[in-house]
Amino acid sequence: MADGRFAPSPTGDLHLGNLRTALVAWLFARSSGGRFIVRMEDLDRVTSSPEHEQRQLADLAAIGLAHDGEVVRQSERFDRYGAAIDHLTAAGLTYPCYCTRREIREAAEAPHGPSPEGAYPGTCRRLSPDRRAAIEASGRTPALRLAADGETVRFTDRLHGPTVGLVDDVVLRRRDGVPAYNLAVVVDDAAQGIDEVVRGDDLLTSTARQLHLGRLLGLADPVYAHVPLVLGPDGRRLAKRHGAVTLADLRSEGWTAADVLGRLAVSLRLAVRGEPVGPDRLAERFDPSLLPRDPWVFPEST
Repeated sequence: MADGRFAPSPTGDLHLGNLRTALVAWLFARSSGGRFIVRMEDLDRVTSSPEHEQRQLADLAAIGLAHDGEVVRQSERFDRYGAAIDHLTAAGLTYPCYCTRREIREAAEAPHGPSPEGAYPGTCRRLSPDRRAAIEASGRTPALRLAADGETVRFTDRLHGPTVGLVDDVVLRRRDGVPAYNLAVVVDDAAQGIDEVVRGDDLLTSTARQLHLGRLLGLADPVYAHVPLVLGPDGRRLAKRHGAVTLADLRSEGWTAADVLGRLAVSLRLAVRGEPVGPDRLAERFDPSLLPRDPWVFPEST
């Protein structure tokens, strides 16, 4: 039995890529007899909204993905994230970062060894006390970063196999005081008892950071399964620019929610075209070893 979750950001309607990942996460959980939890990753209150949340939940329900328990919202859990940051700070594992976005971008683009692409190389970690005091006197507000020491993390992903990742000095709290995604997701998965994290493979490179953070906080490692993305015909990640990609869009073109579920099932090798299927039947058929390892292109050329 493995408890899983789907954790979208309520910043817009779910598209087929989101719904496909949600379906796979639901199948992993339900086929093992586990719970399926929905969590709203609404740390950014500027772009998140209750209206987007309600539409996302309605779309999940429309294709038959029932969830267990109440929906959890990250915006309501800042105390938990603060406690985790305090724990890391007390252990001497954090430092303030005063870099602007431009400075971070330039630092990340500079060659600095085998760190992850776009990694922050620890510029502010090397500041002298006098230099730090001068920056603070100028009024620049710092973010807070983890002192990672270039830790190497090895894990086995259920779809990608053995994987190695280097951990950079990831942000724990942004300059505006908002907890960062990588910290919040680790705290929430542990608090909600998530055994298996199923999500898009664009987040595979974040996994080493999150495992390292979890271990520093004394949390158990979940199992990971990173699902290939859905791409548009141009090879780019599916988005509004590709046309009808949301449930509402497709309904306006004559699709039913059952049609959408069926097409997703075909893309996952769980059904043949035109076959009526429901989530429970798909759960009975589900075999993670048979899931495709390549992206799905939508709309298909044939």
